[in-house]
Amino acid sequence: QVQLVESGGGLVQPGGSLRLSCAASGFTLDIYAIGWFRQAPGKEREGVSCISSSDGSTYYADSVKGRFTISRDNAKNTVYLQMNSLKPEDTAVYYCAAAPAVVTTIMTIATMCRRAGYEYDLWGQGTQVTVSS
Repeated sequence: QVQLVESGGGLVQPGGSLRLSCAASGFTLDIYAIGWFRQAPGKEREGVSCISSSDGSTYYADSVKGRFTISRDNAKNTVYLQMNSLKPEDTAVYYCAAAPAVVTTIMTIATMCRRAGYEYDLWGQGTQVTVSS
């Protein structure tokens, strides 16, 4: 079965850290661009961070730049999102998603991420991140 499974969410105090994992099964992640997106209650989905399949280029939303780091371990077929210095406004359901690498031939990773995932056609079920004291 082709699927993405996120894990690593939870409740953390402001200033804390979490590492989200996005594990692929049924296909090989290394030929896909991967993105992390989030959606808070009452808000639109937004691109948090995205990474290409080829040259490893990355994009970060301004709101997370310097605090979050995206990485991929192709041997483990997994992409990670390390989140440090978490803030209450980071509270949301976080989703990972995959887009065929061919999309990156016509659109940059930054554009794909800012479009909130419309080019990504395989999505995980999401993991809740709550930042609260």
